Amino acid sequence: MPKPTTKTQIVETAQKERAALEELLSTLTPEQMMKPDVIGEWAVKDVLAHLFEWEGMVMKWYEAGVKGKVPAVPSEDYNWGQLPQLNHAIFLRHRDKPLAKIMKTFKASHKKIMKTIDNIPEKELFTRKIYKWANNNPLAAYFVSATSSHYRWARTEIRKKVKK
Repeated sequence: MPKPTTKTQIVETAQKERAALEELLSTLTPEQMMKPDVIGEWAVKDVLAHLFEWEGMVMKWYEAGVKGKVPAVPSEDYNWGQLPQLNHAIFLRHRDKPLAKIMKTFKASHKKIMKTIDNIPEKELFTRKIYKWANNNPLAAYFVSATSSHYRWARTEIRKKVKK
């Protein structure tokens, strides 16, 4: 899939991929969503927690950048070379939370990130070097990664396991 080059494309692609993920989720029972081993030891609900955590991280980076700050990216405790460890820490933080709470946060986070994207001027999304934390990447790359690309990845992984 080609990279979005406009804000409209970012929004439409995110909505399309999110709808496809939610359609798949609607076919699953709560038991299927709680069953481990969808991705490693993760259950579907853990995949959803992973998605909202990454949406939240991108929004925090952006909000800090707007205030002229340079946040630790991807986090205070992990660098880009430690993504498996960061993702495992996310899993551990949410694994014991009930499905209903995960679903509520999953839905709220999506609304918030879409509203955030909608409020960013298009030029700001695609101009490099506006925010030091983003290095030479445009903001769009981070928002696409946290939305449409991540939704597609989750749907693909969940569907592989559900078919078995």
